[in-house]
Amino acid sequence: MTFLALVSILAGVMFGIGAIAALARIIRGPSILDRALATDVLLAIAICGLGAEMAINRHTDTLVVLLILSMFAIVGSIAIARFMAKQDAS
Repeated sequence: MTFLALVSILAGVMFGIGAIAALARIIRGPSILDRALATDVLLAIAICGLGAEMAINRHTDTLVVLLILSMFAIVGSIAIARFMAKQDAS
């Protein structure tokens, strides 16, 4: 087993544990902000996983998917923040 294979397995395990923890927070989160934060974390884990896969396999085929996921993460966070700001003002 090469060092790169060992690191990729270790990264996959850590991304998996993080994704399971984020999903648990999405399901059990007591407030909408906790769920929104967990959704952002899950998207960040997906983006990091895609980036790691691209680095390990030395290709840029999924770069567009990575950029689109990043855009959705930013737009989603801004939309939830604006929604919560309007909800707090009323």
